[in-house]
Order: sequence, then structure tokens, then C-alpha cells
Amino acid sequence: MILKGLNMQKYKNRSEVPEKYKWSLVEFFKDEDDFNENYKVCEKQIEDLLNYRGCTKDSDKLYEYLDKEINASAIWEDLYVYSYLINDQELGISKNVERLNKAQNLGMKLESNTSFFSPELLKLEKNEYEKLFNDNPKLVEFKAYLDDIYREKEHILTDNEEKIVSELVNSMNNFSNMSSTLLNNEHDYGKITLDNGEEEIIATNNYGRLLQNEDKKIRKTVYESLNSVLDRYGATSAELLNSYVNMNNTLSKIRHFDSAWDKNLFSKKLSNKVFDSLVNAVESNLSSIHKYFKLKKNVLGLDELNMYDLNLKMSGSNKEYSIEDATNLIYEALKPLGDDYLEKYKKVIDNRFIDYCQYKGKCSGGYNFSTMRQDARILLSFNGNLESVSTIAHEAGHNVNHQYMKEVNPLQYRETSNIVAEVASLTNECLLSNYIVENETDKSEKLSGLENIIDVIVSNLFGAVREGKMEQDMYNHVLDGNSLTKDYMDELTRKSIEKYYGDAVKLDKYTKNSWIRRSHYYMNFYLYSYAICISVAINVAEKILNNEEGFLDKYKEFLKTGGDIDPIDAYKILDIDLEDENVYINAIKYFASLIDKYNTIKGSD
Repeated sequence: MILKGLNMQKYKNRSEVPEKYKWSLVEFFKDEDDFNENYKVCEKQIEDLLNYRGCTKDSDKLYEYLDKEINASAIWEDLYVYSYLINDQELGISKNVERLNKAQNLGMKLESNTSFFSPELLKLEKNEYEKLFNDNPKLVEFKAYLDDIYREKEHILTDNEEKIVSELVNSMNNFSNMSSTLLNNEHDYGKITLDNGEEEIIATNNYGRLLQNEDKKIRKTVYESLNSVLDRYGATSAELLNSYVNMNNTLSKIRHFDSAWDKNLFSKKLSNKVFDSLVNAVESNLSSIHKYFKLKKNVLGLDELNMYDLNLKMSGSNKEYSIEDATNLIYEALKPLGDDYLEKYKKVIDNRFIDYCQYKGKCSGGYNFSTMRQDARILLSFNGNLESVSTIAHEAGHNVNHQYMKEVNPLQYRETSNIVAEVASLTNECLLSNYIVENETDKSEKLSGLENIIDVIVSNLFGAVREGKMEQDMYNHVLDGNSLTKDYMDELTRKSIEKYYGDAVKLDKYTKNSWIRRSHYYMNFYLYSYAICISVAINVAEKILNNEEGFLDKYKEFLKTGGDIDPIDAYKILDIDLEDENVYINAIKYFASLIDKYNTIKGSD
């Protein structure tokens, strides 16, 4: 059934949500007793790992340790993710917080009890290290895992130092959780009376939808209500962010890196040239994003394009999707990826891997969280609009990617770098929008599909580079001995938005507040990953849709790559060189062509 207007069911709390729209977590643990039993098993396994001190000098003992360590880690990961998911269902509930803290404390113990290993491994000379694999060929299955540790020879501390650092980081690294609790649960943003007379609580997980309301007064009220609260508590948010950045900079110095950015490059195994090429390509072509905002202003027929107008849709479509409509539409759009891909997508839907609905107290946004042993789960704030449909396609891409990895990789390699991971999700969004443009007969729906992919690129390419550059500036500011204050973050944000938005958007006193709601600043330079991956995804989607011979097989091979494959080598499968500025220039050219196409369709009879 296609719903019109704003008729989507709204829920006051989780108990009102039908079971079919909630994720099922029984594959993790059947109940609390099962959780506690596995906790005890994992605790015992973690305790046993201390018996393997000195194992790096004996290849058989080393293999035994690695096998036990990865299995203990896999159980702990299930315990932690299960606790994390339940906590995000309803933030601030004491028993959920306690369970999550309990899992985090066990993780601290795991890190503490294995902190001896890396220093011991790195004491080995190169010939001693290589001899281990000759003495026990079974160790080859862990070679990439061990190589990743051994390459850090200059950055690993002594046994006792590693233990101290591990315990300190785990005991104080709650800045992201504190920020999320403030934003999503503790702040009161007030209520808004909609044009149908219905009153709705303003929350982070419905903010974007409310800003799509056709009534300017409602948009402005919602915008000012939320942002006035953020502004009032901005100093606290800056303190949290400053502490997080300070921690990362300090840890980087402790590990003999010049900066957190250098540590980031080292961990991703990428050169600075990759990011220089990306930023140069985008900042040399800001006219494209300026053109987009001018288009938006003209199409909407506004004298002024205010910050609270940016969520308005140009297409004029008021189509609202049921959850079933959304998942069926995505199925059709993903058909170019083949039957085996579609079976994995159906598994996501049919087995209740998704928690769809929104209500006050639930963590806002969307994510896919996987473990080594279990299929991933997806959290959403489904609004019934096309953006929500696209978010399902995005997170399902991550989920299916993990299913492919699970099929061919052992436990230790069932995760890939974030600089690779977003390709699978963003490719799906490209395919979804293309399907709508090509198959919808209604002009407004065609424009809606086109606008969706334009917005994806605005956010993931231009937006991610803008805020990624801000993140680098933040770290450098702290590295120079300064602090991230509210005034500094406000000014940094305003200047960045002025540069990228151009003169088509009217800024206001709350423009500067957008940094407060950006959870990705607590994810250590994750934002650039979106920009790189949307550029690659555009290339991938075009080749798949054009049925380029052999490319779909290459893409499936790419989806199966695990943690034993370096990002640069994973991209070679797709014939992509991340240092080549043309990768990003081509994506920007594609973006520009979409704007031209929008104008063409809009102007047609």
C-alpha cells in the first residue's frame, strides 16, 4: 500500500512497535541467562590467555594462542554488540547501560590479558619471525593478521606500557556515548503542532523529516527549537569533543606517530596523496555544489534559501512508502547484482535483521553492526520517505557485504577497512535512484529518484570532504596546544559552510551549530571514507548498469575481500587507483551531469 501525506504510524515508545518491525537478536543470545552463561565462558577463556606468555618463540604454542584468542574475541564481540544494540533501542535504561558496561569491562580485560602479545612478537628479529611460518605451516592462515601487528614494530610499547594504555583508554573512552545520550535522550527540544493539528515531540530522529514540512513557520520553529538547545549546551559538547581529540593525539604521540592523522594513514595503509587528490578535486570544483544550491533555490521558488529550507525536496513528490513497499522497491533495484546477491538481501529482510521504527529515546540515525560470528543488524529511524528507503538500501549493502565476507574468510578476516566498506552501501543507493529514474512514469517521482542520488553525492562527497577537512583542522588546532571550544568550533563550522554553500544559501545564527550533531567526529577520520567510496561507487554502478563484460564478477570478488587484503589491493580488483585525482573528478562530472539531467526533466512537458 502506498501511503500519502504524513500518515505513517508514529510510536511513543518501543512497546508500541509491531514485532515484525523490530530486529531479532536471538541468534546472538536466546535470553539474559544465555548471555550470562556465554559471559562466564568468555571470561574463563580470557583468563586462560594469560597462560600463553612467551608463546611467540614456539610456533605450535603461538598457533594455539591465536586460535583461542580469536575465538574468545568472537564471543566477546557478540556480547558487546548485543549489549550495544539493546542499549540503542532505548537509551538511558539502567539495566541496558549496566549490561553494556559489563561487556565493555570484559573487553578491557581481554585487551589487558592480551597486551603482552604484541610487544613479545615485536621483540623477534625478522628471521625469527619468518621462521615461525616455516616451523608450522598452519600459521599461514594468521600471517596477514600477524603481519599487521609486526609492521607496527616502531609503534608498539613494552608489555607493561601496553597494559596501562589499554586500561586507561577503555576506562575513559566514553565521549561518544556521552554525546549520543545528551543529543538523543537527555535534551528536551520541545514540541511542534503540525498543520493537521497533531502535536509531535521534536527529536534528533525526526528532525530531518520535520524540516521537510511545507509550512515555513513549522520548519523555522523546529529548526530554532532544536538549535537553541544545542547552542545552550554547546560548551559541554565542545568539552567532550576536545577530550576525545586530545586523547587520540596523545595516544598517537605515545605510539611514536607525529599526529593522529599520521596514525590514521598508517592504519589505513594509504598515502597522504590519496587524500590530497580527493580534497584538491573537490575544492577545485566547488562551482558544482554552488550550482546545486542555486538549482534548489530556483526550483523551490524561494526568495531566500534558508538553512531550515535545505531539507525540502525539489521534486514535489509527497510519496510515502510503507516498510514493505520500501524493501520491495530495493529488491527490484538490486536485480542487476544477480540472484545470489538478491538471496542475501532477502535474508536481511526475512530474518528481521532491521530495527525500523523511531520513537523518543531510541538512538537516531542508521547503522549496520556486524560481528565475526553473527550476521549484522541494522538500526534505522524509518520515516516513510525516499531518503529512508535509500538508507535501507545503504545499510543492507553493508549487511550483504558482510555475508559475502563470512562465506570465504576465517573469523580473523571478517571485517574490512572503512575506506573500502562504504562502496557496497553507496553502490546500492546509486542503483536504487537509477531504477526509480528509469522506471517511474510519473515526472515528480523520476525527479525524486534523481534528487535522491544528487543528495547522496552532496552529503557523501562534498559534505564528507568539507567536514573531513574540518576534522583535520580540529586535530591540528589541538596538536598546536589549543582547545576545541564552542567559539572555535562555531567559527570553523561557519567558515566551512560559507565556502561550500556559496551565496545561494542564507546563513543564520544557528548555522554554526551543525558540528554538535555530527557523531562521525567521534570516529577518527571516518568521514573521508564516504567521499572516497561514493566516488568509487559511482564508477561501479555505471559499469554494472552498462553490463560491462566481467565487471559484476569483479565486484563480487571485491565484496568478498576481508581484512587480509589491503585497501589499495582491494581496489585493484576494480581497476581503481585511489591516488589518481581523475577518480574523484569523474564523480564530480557525473554529479554535474545529474544536475543538468534534472533541469532537462524538470523543463520537459
